[in-house]
Amino acid sequence: MNEEKTKITKKPIRYKRVLIKLGGEAFSGESLNINPKVVDKIASHIIEIKKEGVEVAITVGGGNIFRGGSASKKGMERVTADNIGMLATVMNGLALQDSLERMGAETRVLSAIEMKEVAEPYIRRKAIRHLEKGRIVIFCAGTGSPYFTTDTSAVIKAKEIDANIIMKATKVDGVYDKDPMVYSDAKMFDKLTYLEAINRGVGIIDITALSYCMDYDMPIAIFNLNPMENMLRVIRGEKIGTLVDK
Repeated sequence: MNEEKTKITKKPIRYKRVLIKLGGEAFSGESLNINPKVVDKIASHIIEIKKEGVEVAITVGGGNIFRGGSASKKGMERVTADNIGMLATVMNGLALQDSLERMGAETRVLSAIEMKEVAEPYIRRKAIRHLEKGRIVIFCAGTGSPYFTTDTSAVIKAKEIDANIIMKATKVDGVYDKDPMVYSDAKMFDKLTYLEAINRGVGIIDITALSYCMDYDMPIAIFNLNPMENMLRVIRGEKIGTLVDK
């Protein structure tokens, strides 16, 4: 009697080139600004995405180390505060690079603020070439200018490198109609148009970034980083979090 063999097929990826936005809080833990064990865990999941044949770029925040907006409200001059915040993103980017390369990945850290000793200067064509060669590209220092968030920088970079989607990994499951921490009947949206998200004043991404998404027609998936398998599930087109598009 012949036994039938069941073929196990993986769900195909939906996006070929992605930009993952990681906030600074993703790097912290146990009262540490940068927790190497947490960064290693993130890196391992990014490598799993890379193994699927996806071209991966990452924009990192720096809020675990320094928040320019908060410091300026306490009296620090805004431009200086934002410059310090941009330097904090470079620290996170180097930490992520270290984890990825210890696991065998080839990476490049590209900084919008020139610091040749630790990172390459951001050049659009060079960033695209790195992706085409299979390298994981880490964008640091935001836009290189004050008054812009790393969310806004992520949208601009995603457009410049022709990414298919922005994946914003957060601490919440997605976009709700009201605060789920206060209201037990809060409803999460599977999808929103750009204009709907802007009109709702979505707090987990700034309005300027959303406006750029609408102007550039750049879809953005907002989802919970934990479990970290969610990143791969988004790339495979599964219903995770909230998708904001046209």
